[in-house]
Amino acid sequence: MSKKIGTEAISRRSLLRSAVSAGAAALAAPALAQSALDDLINAPRRGTWDDQFDAKVSRSAVSVVSNNPVLGPSGPANIQQAIMDYQMIVSNGGWPQVNPAQTLRIGAVDPAVQQLRQRLAISGDLDRSAGMSSAFDSYVDGAVKRFQARHGLPADGVMGEYTLKAMNIPADTRLRQLETNLVRLQSMSGDLGPRYVMVNIPAAYIEAVENDRVALRNSAVVGRIDRPTHAINSKIYEVILNPYWTAPRSIVEKDIVPLMRKDPTYLTRNNIRLIDGRGQEVAPETVDWFAPKAPNLMFRQDPGKINAMASTKINFHNPNNEYMHDTPQQGLFNKLMRFESSGCIRVQNVRDLITWLLRDTPGWSRQEIERVISTRQNNPIKLAQEVPVYIVYVTAWSAKDRVVQFRDDIYQRDGNQELALQTTTGIEQPAGSVEEDFLPQ
Repeated sequence: MSKKIGTEAISRRSLLRSAVSAGAAALAAPALAQSALDDLINAPRRGTWDDQFDAKVSRSAVSVVSNNPVLGPSGPANIQQAIMDYQMIVSNGGWPQVNPAQTLRIGAVDPAVQQLRQRLAISGDLDRSAGMSSAFDSYVDGAVKRFQARHGLPADGVMGEYTLKAMNIPADTRLRQLETNLVRLQSMSGDLGPRYVMVNIPAAYIEAVENDRVALRNSAVVGRIDRPTHAINSKIYEVILNPYWTAPRSIVEKDIVPLMRKDPTYLTRNNIRLIDGRGQEVAPETVDWFAPKAPNLMFRQDPGKINAMASTKINFHNPNNEYMHDTPQQGLFNKLMRFESSGCIRVQNVRDLITWLLRDTPGWSRQEIERVISTRQNNPIKLAQEVPVYIVYVTAWSAKDRVVQFRDDIYQRDGNQELALQTTTGIEQPAGSVEEDFLPQ
């Protein structure tokens, strides 16, 4: 429903009363109609008739994702425009703190909603024509969802703990964050290639970019703060369908050996084979699992559904033994805090990404990729042409439409502790997700 325009517009109250009166006369039931209208008007939490409850407004305001890539030649200019906008906000006194006494959501009436409206209007999330009432209407709901989407938060319209913390970061702190990231984007503003992949660690997502437009965007799980994903410029040279997973020595010593002492069937149940230095398989029952040192053997998991990398591994040149891969733990992509790996990058909808990567490699259509995956047979594929990959640490950026994005400083590199306190502190490593990159149960 459109907002009231001008002094001659008919108010909702008079419109509804006239409509009910006309309907009542026609139906010869005026007392019943007036009683229903009075109940509605006098409802304690109805807000005011000038407040808007339009579902279309609430939904459309969330769309802040652009097909402009984070990196590339336009990145520095876009963030410089954001810096000028935020300098103006800071010079005008910033924005107010929002301190509600209750959890605010659509339908609530609270004096703190006026602070919330002012805060959202200053940052450009709420049109100033929406007014300054105390009712959390659909315009406020849409503005909160827009704010949440710009900060990498679930766009549910509820003023929960993380949304409130992000909203109460001062404007001058956000300005300094933009200035810090301008330097990062300037260093990545050269010729990145006609096709490339970008992994933004703080945003925990991946962009496949072609001709300076985002062709594909995938959610990711990246390294936690004590085992961070390394920033690097490299090239993707290989996709492996149905990969083997080789357990790192640290997992063997800390996890697998103790598990074998408790359950001698652990390796067999998880399709993990022991391989000696001559490439020969060793039976688990011939190993002394109570010896002081772990056996000097390769622990290699066969391809399959329970493989730590599931269907796919994507290799790029790097000295850190890091790579991108699929995962059997798909539920991790639904989490707010996707900083749980030991450095490798887990990719949601990875088959979309590898289809894009293998587009110029003859014989590898999506249909053929799916067919080979279904065989459970290991199949390495060299790319016909290596694709650049840029793994970067960018916590603030802006698109051409001046939609400014912020993310938590998960590795505490922005120089302000306040920026690292939103969603990333106190993260406990979930059971069964130790070392690189997943331990079968």
